[in-house]
Parts: sequence; structure tokens; C-alpha cells
Amino acid sequence: MRKDQLGRLGVWAATCFSPMPEVVGLAQDVERWGYGTLWIPDALARDQFVELAAVACATADLMLATGIVSIYSRDPVTMAGCRNALNELSGGRFVLGLGVSHGEVVSGIRQHRYGGPLSAMRSYLDRMAESPYNSPPVETRGLLVLAALQDRMIRLAGERTDGAHPFFVTPEHTARARAIMGPEPLLAPEQHVLLIRDASEARRVARKHMALHLGLANYRNYLLAMGYAEEDFENGGSDRLVDAIVAWGDETAIMKRVEEHWANSADHVCVQPLALDGGFGLDRKTLEALAPG
Repeated sequence: MRKDQLGRLGVWAATCFSPMPEVVGLAQDVERWGYGTLWIPDALARDQFVELAAVACATADLMLATGIVSIYSRDPVTMAGCRNALNELSGGRFVLGLGVSHGEVVSGIRQHRYGGPLSAMRSYLDRMAESPYNSPPVETRGLLVLAALQDRMIRLAGERTDGAHPFFVTPEHTARARAIMGPEPLLAPEQHVLLIRDASEARRVARKHMALHLGLANYRNYLLAMGYAEEDFENGGSDRLVDAIVAWGDETAIMKRVEEHWANSADHVCVQPLALDGGFGLDRKTLEALAPG
């Protein structure tokens, strides 16, 4: 798989909150609307590989990606097997996005020991590369990317994998990541989008969505490294931070933010259409409004 096969615009969707038939229907619509790739996260719910297997069987050209799967959810041998199996099933349309997740999740919920992120990921990649695989060989294999926010993980992504999939980021982060990785690796940032035109209402809803992320140390630490301050995290996020993370407004305003990522050398941007009521799930009308095809 070449990085340009992902298309310029994709969709990031927490599909686990919808029944499986709706997930398959969403994927078919995403493909019909002209998006290149569907990214599905590890959400401590229904298994994302099961979802992507169902989607693979119901789509023809749509690229399928984990955005991301935690390295603490499967050992390296199993992860390599999942990657190969989904590529076999989809004809090489699968992108494996790996991440170290968060200490609050890994230790608090999964009950694993949360190691140093960089050393843990480096070791995991080594063991994946050495994993046996006794099923039929895979003819076409998709890309491998890392969730990368801080400089050293971004550099590892560029050196050891096909690129990076940063989440909860700004166009300024995209420029920084590209400068670190150089021109060749895939850079595929996620962008929160909210199709609400009124500023006060958009920020109110955006804060509901951002609350979970701002409670996680990895996101706060990367934002501090990007020049934000502790006071930006208070009360659900300052206006400055909310406006930087969530592209809100009409279709033109949202696409302007996407174009800023492209201008800063993103290869692919996956939009996450936030639910208009601040709840879980996504807004399909936003995806249809932003559809490239």
C-alpha cells in the first residue's frame, strides 16, 4: 500500500456506540461519499478488529484503519496475526495504527503495568517483527503507523514505521511532526469537527467532548510542550484551546482547518464529526456535508 491510497480526507469514528449493522452502513456511506479511509478506535468496548472485519466484507475500495489499537490489548504475536488476517480479508486495505494508550487506562482499567512509552513501543515493534505466522502468506500488506504526540515518539514513527497518526492535535502540531519525520513518512492527523455556527454553543458542546481527553496526562503533557498552560485546561478548556482543537462553524470554516493541516504537509486528514449534543457517537450529516466525492 502506498500512502496516497489513503486519500486526502478520511473519517475517524467511534463506531462502538452503534449497532453493528449501522457500523457497516456507515462504512458503506463513507465509501460512497468519497472518503478514502475509515479509522476506528480502541474504545474499551466492542472489539475494533471484529468491526473492521465486518466492514472489510461490505466495502470494496475503502481503506480501513485502527486509530489506534493499544499495544496493551494484545501481545505482539497476536497483533501481527490480526494485522495479517485483516490484510488478507481486505486485499491489503488495512492500516494498523498502534499506540501506547494512557497510564490511566492501562493501569487503572486493563490492570497492566504501564511502562515508559518510548521503550515499550520500541520493544513491541521488535517483537512484532519477529512474530511467527503460520497461516497463508499475505500478498498485499497495508501500512503500519504510530500514535505520536511528543517529539521522540514522532521520530520513532518516522524511523521504524510507515508514519504517524496524531490525535487531538492542531495544524501547528502537524507542522512540527513533519519537520521531525521528514517528507517521506505518512502523516495522518485526526481533526475534531463540529458543524455548529454559533461560537458560544460550539464551545459549550466542544468542551463536553474534550473533557475526557483533558483528563489524561499524555494529552496535557503534549499540549504543554506545544505552548499551552495549565490554566488552558481549566473548566473544560480555554477558548484558545477549544478553538485550536475543534474546528467548528460551517462547512467552509471546517474545511479551512483541514486545509491548514494539508498546508503544513499532512498527507491525509481524518475528520471526527462530533455529535451535536455533546454525547457519544458521531454526526452523519456533518460527514455528508463535508464529503469530498
